[in-house]
Amino acid sequence: MAPFRAEHMGSLLRPQELLDVREAIREKGLSEENAGLPAVEEKAVGHVVKLQQDLGFKAVTSGEYNRTRFWGLMWDEFEGTLRLQDAEASMFRLYHPDVVSLIEQDRKVMPGDSVIAGSKLSHNPAKSVSNLHELRLVQKFVPESEWGSIKLTMITPAWFHMRYKQGRAYTKEAYANDAEYFDDVAKVYQAELEVLYKAGLRNVQFDDPGLAYFCSDKFRQGWEEDKDNIGTVDDLLDAYIKLYNDSISKLPADFHTGVHLCRGNFIGGRHFAEGAYDIIAQKLFTDLKVNTFYLEYDTARAGGFEPLKFLPKDRNVVIGAISTKLRDLEDKEEIKQRIYKAADFVAEGSGQTREEALKRIALSPQCGFSTHETGYPLTEEDEKKKLALVRQIADEIWGEA
Repeated sequence: MAPFRAEHMGSLLRPQELLDVREAIREKGLSEENAGLPAVEEKAVGHVVKLQQDLGFKAVTSGEYNRTRFWGLMWDEFEGTLRLQDAEASMFRLYHPDVVSLIEQDRKVMPGDSVIAGSKLSHNPAKSVSNLHELRLVQKFVPESEWGSIKLTMITPAWFHMRYKQGRAYTKEAYANDAEYFDDVAKVYQAELEVLYKAGLRNVQFDDPGLAYFCSDKFRQGWEEDKDNIGTVDDLLDAYIKLYNDSISKLPADFHTGVHLCRGNFIGGRHFAEGAYDIIAQKLFTDLKVNTFYLEYDTARAGGFEPLKFLPKDRNVVIGAISTKLRDLEDKEEIKQRIYKAADFVAEGSGQTREEALKRIALSPQCGFSTHETGYPLTEEDEKKKLALVRQIADEIWGEA
């Protein structure tokens, strides 16, 4: 059962053949079939599943090869969403880190395929097919007895809310306020997760850059200075925690849920969020009802392990201590010592021994290797070495999957 001792965050470097086909679709206007995408995609996913299996990883993913960006097409498939074209900058929170990084102030903007709720959101199984397609593709290459270990990454339910100014994530015709909007977002996530559960999924990892932004002084300051906001920045965090809890409230007990607080491994290895977890740790670990927290700890910008004292006894933490941005291989003994240090804080908070605390800890790279299609400094060989190091350290600390 997830989490496993050796984990990775989902996306893996894409093969050139797959990139070429997608480029042909974009540039030449070819259909996916005429460009040969289905066969190339299946071959690529088969290769990347085997790569993970050969390296000893249980929670295998598609490498996110079916997507061009880490959030995929899920929101485009929900009924009621409206894709923005050439949106005005005034719609966005210009202090929101990934908006800041993608646009310039005072010009028309469209941060990476942004959608709002143009009308009431609902889930249509005939239209919501991309996650299911991705899952079934991975299942083709995994024995059915191991389907429960397959991991699907999914974008946070708050993804297309946090970037927009107060009340701009939806039209006035669609929703009167955030609470109404969040209720429907939770319902579409419940429906999506139910479909995936019936298809055999038992392991979901929500990718959430937004939660890490609550650690950022710059974001908090921007929020305070934005007079359009209703309530405090911590009220917003509470609302997002409730949104998560509502979204997963109907899942059976054998469905493992986790949230990855992404700090970014964007094109060219950029990152978006600075700030230690201390400011949100107690509230987040206590109130957010996922099984596992995937935290990035590859650099000093994430702070120390002290916040892990707040991890409840029934939650796990995956320490993202291996960089996916730098080619240099980390020192094995140094990483092991960091895991033991993390375990000591978990133990202190729970009144446990280090050995007991280690049962709730795992190791991973800090982020995906390829959150978007291209533009990353590592090669596939670098990626394999990093993953092999995660596996080796996990074997030496825990001696288990």
